[in-house]
Amino acid sequence: MQTAELAILDWVQAHLRCGFLDAVLPVISRLSDHGEIWILLAAVLLVTKKHRWAGLSVALALLLDLVVCNGFLKPLIGRLRPFQINTAIELLTQAPLDASFPSGHTAASFTAVTALWRAGGAPKWLRWAALILAVVIALSRIYLYVHWPTDVLGGAVLGAVLGWTGAWLVSRLRRRLRGPEER
Repeated sequence: MQTAELAILDWVQAHLRCGFLDAVLPVISRLSDHGEIWILLAAVLLVTKKHRWAGLSVALALLLDLVVCNGFLKPLIGRLRPFQINTAIELLTQAPLDASFPSGHTAASFTAVTALWRAGGAPKWLRWAALILAVVIALSRIYLYVHWPTDVLGGAVLGAVLGWTGAWLVSRLRRRLRGPEER
């Protein structure tokens, strides 16, 4: 499996690398270095009364992601990153120090996006923009040679599950807080 994934990563390096992407993708990837862009999204939604429940859904889902992805799975699995296997690659970004699986950037991105879509209430343009950004962040991790394709896939699946779970928990809380006449 590792050989096939290295072949994919090397194909990306040989056929897609260009000055424009070399400049843009590290910046886009950094937007989610610690989930900053998604935390900012949750904060903006939380301070807007109309979108507060969506913001709470994103925030709770991101908290779940932090615990499950970074606190549990990465240390448990301890997978080496591709640049640690193919040391001939010159990275365009600072070498991450934690384990590779699952991709934390991708997991946080898909956690936030799934929670945003599942919660509803946020403007449609915002949901689509967040989804596009999440996909680009995920693909940037492969382009930058810091994650295996299965790390990104695993992060997307994990993020979708955690985002759905966070939004579901908030929807349950919201229903409980409503009076019997509003249910």
